[in-house]
Amino acid sequence: MTKPPRATTRQPAPAPQRALRARPVSELLPDVGRATFRKFGFVQHSIVSRWVEIVGERYARVSMPESIRFPQGKREQGVLHLVVAGAHAPTMQHIAPEIVERVNRFFGYAAVARLAIRHGEVKRPEKAAPPPSLKPLSEAMGESLRGIGDPELKAVLEALAAGVAASDDRPKIGRID
Repeated sequence: MTKPPRATTRQPAPAPQRALRARPVSELLPDVGRATFRKFGFVQHSIVSRWVEIVGERYARVSMPESIRFPQGKREQGVLHLVVAGAHAPTMQHIAPEIVERVNRFFGYAAVARLAIRHGEVKRPEKAAPPPSLKPLSEAMGESLRGIGDPELKAVLEALAAGVAASDDRPKIGRID
């Protein structure tokens, strides 16, 4: 003799617990930035910030990534949309396979299959000049930083060295009574 099946009622999933604490803005910013970049088609925002490293200074001066559009439900074989200044579009079209290769090398997989080029104004943020109070680096200090390949790290170290060189205060070591 078989038992009749029992009627079961589904219980709703419990609501996620909310933290009743104030969260620092620094905790929220990565999520906000990630959502904004995804909205405009960027899986990884570093393609914008590191465009010079990806394509080189020569091509970065005349182009800027605008978005990456992927086929529905995929994160590969996308179309990288570039804004290119003026008459540089034919050159960028000519080197498109090399740019695709470099972008894919940057991502580590075949994220981009082709480029879409749009004429427009390429706006570059101007690098902030060092404060006028900083002295220029000595020749020896500049020589020691020459071997650093990462431009961001090099700029930070140069600013640090210039700040240390500009400081007239020597560390004071004394007794604490």
